[in-house]
Amino acid sequence: MDMPAGYHGNILSIDLTSKKITKKEISRNDVQKFFLGSGMAAKILYDDLDPSTGPLDPENPLLFLAGLFTGTMIPTACKLSACAKSPLTGIWNEATVGGHWPSALRSTGYDGIMLTGKSEKPVYLFISDEKTEIRPAEHLWGKDTYETDEILTKENGNGVRIACIGQAGENLSGIASIACDGIISRQAGRGGIGANMGSKNLKAIVCSGKKRIEIADADGLRELLKTEIPKIKENTKALHEFGTGGGAPAVEAFGDLPIKNWLLGEWKEDIQKISGQRVRETVFEKHYACYSCPIGCGKIVKGELSGYGNFHGRYPEYESVSLLGSNCLNNDLNLLCYCVELCNRYGMDVISAGNVLAFAMECFEKGKITKKDTDGLEIKWGDAKTMVTLLHQIGKREGFGGKYLIDGVVKAAGRLGKNTIEYAVATKGLDYPGHDPRGHVSMALNYATAVRGGCHLEGLTYFLDRGVKCPDLNYTTPPNQFDENGKPKIVFDLQNFLSVFNPLGLCKFLFLGGVGPKMIALWIEKACGWTPFTMEDLLKTGERLFNLKRLYNVRLGISSRDDKLPKRLLTAKPDGKAKGIVPQLDKMLSEYYQLRDWSEEGTPGTARLKELALDILK
Repeated sequence: MDMPAGYHGNILSIDLTSKKITKKEISRNDVQKFFLGSGMAAKILYDDLDPSTGPLDPENPLLFLAGLFTGTMIPTACKLSACAKSPLTGIWNEATVGGHWPSALRSTGYDGIMLTGKSEKPVYLFISDEKTEIRPAEHLWGKDTYETDEILTKENGNGVRIACIGQAGENLSGIASIACDGIISRQAGRGGIGANMGSKNLKAIVCSGKKRIEIADADGLRELLKTEIPKIKENTKALHEFGTGGGAPAVEAFGDLPIKNWLLGEWKEDIQKISGQRVRETVFEKHYACYSCPIGCGKIVKGELSGYGNFHGRYPEYESVSLLGSNCLNNDLNLLCYCVELCNRYGMDVISAGNVLAFAMECFEKGKITKKDTDGLEIKWGDAKTMVTLLHQIGKREGFGGKYLIDGVVKAAGRLGKNTIEYAVATKGLDYPGHDPRGHVSMALNYATAVRGGCHLEGLTYFLDRGVKCPDLNYTTPPNQFDENGKPKIVFDLQNFLSVFNPLGLCKFLFLGGVGPKMIALWIEKACGWTPFTMEDLLKTGERLFNLKRLYNVRLGISSRDDKLPKRLLTAKPDGKAKGIVPQLDKMLSEYYQLRDWSEEGTPGTARLKELALDILK
């Protein structure tokens, strides 16, 4: 059989209970309809879904699927989606990661891995283009992600790439992540995906191979990239220089920054102290880039937190700056770097960690918890002892943090009671990232309808408000960030467009770099030989995938009742640019449902499903 262009055409299927390893073929028809990554994962998980199976049950599948472009010359083609029913939310979850491990997995000759069952004892997987082995990992259990990567690199050679969990994943924390590439520490962060892996007694996946992805028209693709790559570099110069944290002061100026558990609207001087610009002036060591990335937004930092020790690893990305920084009233850059390293070592989502720490700080400040509850710990805003102690407790499942905070803000509020749910900022159980929908009202609709819950990446509508253009979709001038008019169409369009990024393995900073759907459709033609493949085909695929994941959630009981914002974000801020703004969500939802052809209950309509070729799903 001829090799397919653009993909290998198979997935490695491993039952960790029986130790059975097989190769599962994927059809060209399915690849054309769902791509790979989270798109193909959605098709597989929808077909296999048993609503009664718990997220941490051995029968619950865990998929690692590289994007269609991952491992090729296409810029930023570095992404992989880890997908499963979430232990944090109980619904759809895709946690995406870049770096170099995804392309290393692809170099073994597989497009992904499907895991079922549970090993009796801790194990790790070794996958190469010659063999797949399930190996003992008892010597790794209890190690953090940096230690695990170092040990496995020594055991298997410097050419390997490693994905692993830390103690948070072993302890089945609902905010556990999966770490890749050692101290570079790219993370599949959201939804507790590390607990899915830990529940299977799987510590790590080691990959090494030399197989390449066949490109249908390599010369034609190179010609397209000659003009696109310089444009991407030009449009993302600041991102390369200062990283994502460099944008934090501008985010504050837009009224978009979460401050003091989403209570305040201004933090002008303090945000400068922990910004990407301050990182470059102080603790910066070097730049790094993910596989095939011309942007290179990654940074390594090195320094010391007085009284606690050294840090050396990935710098504070914007989400860390906003959630472990401003949201906790922490303006100490060294404390921020140290907390980021703790999260990365334990394998813990910085977004959920920052939210749940700020939640605990507010609970303590308002008398909902006391020293009696916290074993004598005084929980204070921006305090090093508070933050370091609670992160250790969450990672180790010990003390107050291990009892109450280990599974994010919604479950913390449920355990504490006392109406603390009013301090919890989440939708569908997923803690919010660092963008306030009172600062960009389009984000209110995006958060309410995002498939995995409180997720900014499914829409990125605030990009348009800040001047990013997408002429292919007729967005060339910034809309009013506080005006609800026209926002349902913007959310609809961008959700459909961005829904193809994870399935293709692309970083969403390409959008910032000026790459639109027409160019991505051309890349598909050249890489896969699917001719013609138009922008309309691409956007229809995105709409298909968004609806497929919604259908998955509907089968788990999600409806319009869940498409809402937390109470905190329906209360106006007292200051800042977004002072007095409360998004009018109901008005936007009604128009959005019409655009999607969803019923009043939030269920995709039969006619639209037929148009999207989803009516054949069982």
